[in-house]
Amino acid sequence: MAVQFRDYYETLGVSKAATDDEIRKAFRKLARKYHPDVNKDKATAEEKFKQLNEAYEVLGDPEKRKKYDELGANWNQPGGFQPPSGWDAQQPGGGFRRYSGGNGGGVEFEFGGTGFSDFFEQFFGGGRGQGGFAGGRFGQGPRGAERGSDVEADIMVTLEEALHGSKRTVSLRRSNSNKVETYQVKIPKGVHEGQRIRLAGQGEAGAGGGKSGDLFLRVRLARHPDFTVEGSDLIHEVKIPPWQAVLGGELQVPTLEGGARLKLPPGTQAGQRFRLRGHGLPTAAGVRGDLFVVTQIQVPKKLTEREREIWKQLAELHGA
Repeated sequence: MAVQFRDYYETLGVSKAATDDEIRKAFRKLARKYHPDVNKDKATAEEKFKQLNEAYEVLGDPEKRKKYDELGANWNQPGGFQPPSGWDAQQPGGGFRRYSGGNGGGVEFEFGGTGFSDFFEQFFGGGRGQGGFAGGRFGQGPRGAERGSDVEADIMVTLEEALHGSKRTVSLRRSNSNKVETYQVKIPKGVHEGQRIRLAGQGEAGAGGGKSGDLFLRVRLARHPDFTVEGSDLIHEVKIPPWQAVLGGELQVPTLEGGARLKLPPGTQAGQRFRLRGHGLPTAAGVRGDLFVVTQIQVPKKLTEREREIWKQLAELHGA
């Protein structure tokens, strides 16, 4: 199956020479702009948000970015995108795979509704199937029966979905069939990075009367412009001016459910962490993690003459 090349640099609006910091800033800016929760046209914003996440998933990871840059000069091949010579499917983080059927024929899969493009899945998804038959002879079937291979794909899950749970429609088409199979997939509350959602019997067909394999959807939590994830906890970095760090004050900080107030004590230090209990993601047991607010002190780059004079007076008071 030919796949369409994705220009991730264009998606994020950065050059190929962009630094890691420039890529991160571009993603956060665009992700805030197109986050579905702040857009009236949620369908359009959701699609754009997924594209941004996919681009950052690759360009924000040094190993994936290196592999992607190796692909760039080879993408526009006759008949659609083809992997470059020597591309190794077994290398971590990428590769093209063709899956074997019961008679050794190639079977590939196209997915819809997972949040990731076929381009990402085939080169950066870490595999969507196990070649050949995974189970060998199947004990309950006819003699010589073999269980079909399991199939695996990534599914992008937003933090809001992980918080509340959701239902998603996922489609699958096999290269040896024109039929599009559709499944209703339940995203449970508290789902975490790397967790696999199993759809029993929806993998490759068995041989000789053997059972079909399973379809596994591996969860990848969507990157959020305001939070990073540590287990069930969320981390939010906030920039405060030096006078607020010295004097203290009150902050309005974002949460997945709106906003919350945080009181900063006088003498707040750079890198200090403040806990807002119960504002993180739920665990499998239903207990909410916490939100940690990490302070960064933002020093003004430009000063008026009056401001400069005041800073000098403060320095003199402290013996500087």
